[in-house]
Amino acid sequence: MLYTTRFHFWLSAFFVLLLTACSSSSSHQEEPPISEDELADCTVMVYMVADNNLSSYAEKDLEEMKVGMSNVKNSNVHLLVYIDTGDNDNPRLVELVNRDGTVTERVIQTYKSRNSCGVAEMQEVMDDLNGNKSLIAKKYGFIFWSHGEGWIPASSQISTRWIGQDRNPGTHYMDIATLVDFYSKYPKMEFVLFDACFMLSIEVAYALRDQVNYVIGCPTESPGPGADYTRLVPAIMEGGDDIAIHVAKAFYEPYEAIYNVNITPSDDYWTVGVSIGAIKTEGLEQLALLTKESLAKVSAIPEDLQKSVFNYDKRSLTDFLFIGYYDAVELMEQLLPSADFTRWKAAYQTILPYWKTTPKNYSWHLKGLFSMERANGITHYIPRADRVSAANAYRQTDWYKDAGLSQLGW
Repeated sequence: MLYTTRFHFWLSAFFVLLLTACSSSSSHQEEPPISEDELADCTVMVYMVADNNLSSYAEKDLEEMKVGMSNVKNSNVHLLVYIDTGDNDNPRLVELVNRDGTVTERVIQTYKSRNSCGVAEMQEVMDDLNGNKSLIAKKYGFIFWSHGEGWIPASSQISTRWIGQDRNPGTHYMDIATLVDFYSKYPKMEFVLFDACFMLSIEVAYALRDQVNYVIGCPTESPGPGADYTRLVPAIMEGGDDIAIHVAKAFYEPYEAIYNVNITPSDDYWTVGVSIGAIKTEGLEQLALLTKESLAKVSAIPEDLQKSVFNYDKRSLTDFLFIGYYDAVELMEQLLPSADFTRWKAAYQTILPYWKTTPKNYSWHLKGLFSMERANGITHYIPRADRVSAANAYRQTDWYKDAGLSQLGW
């Protein structure tokens, strides 16, 4: 088959670029392009890598998605879900179809047991959607659902979880660099929501700046139950021009409504808060340039900053899992002269149109609550001398290079 670039189908979790097939025979004419009126309003995929200790949450969230989809009035939208929970369950790709308020799973493909963090496996899912013109939309988004560990590559630290953890067979992860490389082959999407821990970092957002308009996630540990999809799905499908802001609000507000710092947390009723932000990637390169210019005037000792800057990572410093997710605003406030910091913070505020947190958040590692009083939303890494592999990996990130962090001797 020959393919033209007349149609572009980009599908959320994998940014599908669909090139419409046409015959190589001279007797066949190229199909006419799809008009604006024929496009779906929104197509979203939820990619659930749950072959790990989150599998029970995945099944619950899938049921929540069905409830949420039943409340969507717009019939010109598509919600696709890839779910892999392991435990001898066959991974499957489905569309949740709303017919007059009744939602059913339309099975697109089932798969044998697999590593859902693998690029080849992701590509296979993408290929199984090719040819479906009804999914071509005005806007696309995806939700990456799994464990998360910010920007850090899995290879830089034993048992690091990064984004996506699959335990079949063995344990596999997907590094941000691999994800970016895969996504770079396809058109830009409206948003990515990481329903996972530690993903609202400057390094992650900057890496994805050419692939997405908004990066949505938690700067710290996200609650076990994750998003309330009964609220989140309608927010996505009815979000309009401000879809990313509606998504972030729909994640935060259900937790805010039940927030009670005096109740012992449980997985069924997670009442001890959450923090959520939406990073607008437009403006990130300007922020990197401003950071580079400002850092040319200063010096810093990482060990001192690690002691004084707010840290969202509540694991023990001696824990081999400890990474350190420090508050970007507090970091720059301590690094920069007052006038430079004022300029920097003004630029920072343009890239964070939504940021909310309850007064305290819960840490599974801390086994308790911690105050979010000093939190400003986006995290930033500060390298440690005793974590050489992590520091070396950090020097390969785009943010490190473009923001001039080498000027600090990092």
